[in-house]
Amino acid sequence: MKTVVAALFCLFLLRLEGFSQKDSTVLIDHKSITLSEVVIRSNINVASFINKVKQDTSFYKAFRNLRVLNFTALNDIRMLDKKGGTRASLNSRTQQKVWNGCRITTTIEEKSEGDIYDKSHHFNYYTAELYASLMFAFDTVCGETNVVGNAEQKINSSSGIEKHKEQLKMLFFNPGKRIPGVPFIGNKVAIFDDEMAPLYDYFIDLETHQGQECYVFRVQSKKDLSSSQRNDIVIDQMTTWFSHDNFDILGRSYSLSYHAGVYDFDVEMEVELMKFGDWLVPTLIRYNGNWGLIFRRRERGVFTATLFDFKSE
Repeated sequence: MKTVVAALFCLFLLRLEGFSQKDSTVLIDHKSITLSEVVIRSNINVASFINKVKQDTSFYKAFRNLRVLNFTALNDIRMLDKKGGTRASLNSRTQQKVWNGCRITTTIEEKSEGDIYDKSHHFNYYTAELYASLMFAFDTVCGETNVVGNAEQKINSSSGIEKHKEQLKMLFFNPGKRIPGVPFIGNKVAIFDDEMAPLYDYFIDLETHQGQECYVFRVQSKKDLSSSQRNDIVIDQMTTWFSHDNFDILGRSYSLSYHAGVYDFDVEMEVELMKFGDWLVPTLIRYNGNWGLIFRRRERGVFTATLFDFKSE
């Protein structure tokens, strides 16, 4: 009799575990979302949460806001050799000034080493050039806005190296959104689309970030993918911290990689954000990337940007 009771008790526990496992996972728009126990207890509307994540443009807009604000930046760019040693570097302190829809960057102090610049004081490295196009305006630039909606239009209206820069900036600073005209990648970065959902695991949790309670949304490529499925992955993982109170993004970390023959990349990014008045702005940007492009030398670069002293016009 005791054996029967023990067996029934074990079966009961197993069933409870099964129900708990089932209750921690919900299916939203063909995506299997795993919820932590604390999130389940919070009674979050998962469908609404996922829709907010999908529709969010505030992260990309935070970078666009840099076009219309005064700020000071500490810039650290290092280009590495095969063994991880520094072959070229730039450390500087810059200030951006904005007025009447225009902006310009002034260098307060700077130290460079190696071949970071060519003889004409132009950047020798594509990585540094990309950083400069995001952070610097050494010539007066007018007519730019922080409007997110014109980003794709700007890509389509650009050509040559400028178009590639805009595509890369959208890939790095607007992860998860479709990017027009990037060879071989196509829609593979659209991690919320139905055709990409089976390749990813999605998680929602609650954590403390920057001293604030946050919802955490994690997207991770599945571990058991076939080689052909792996070829469809560009965003390997992405973690975003949303303020529990107002859903502002306070931070995001993500890694991207792709190998297409004519080019390949392996990039890790980390971004911290804060509110300056009504503006959401990045305060820390960390990048670690390895790029290979046909007919160009491979670039291994690390950069860190620390932004502060924001002021509106």
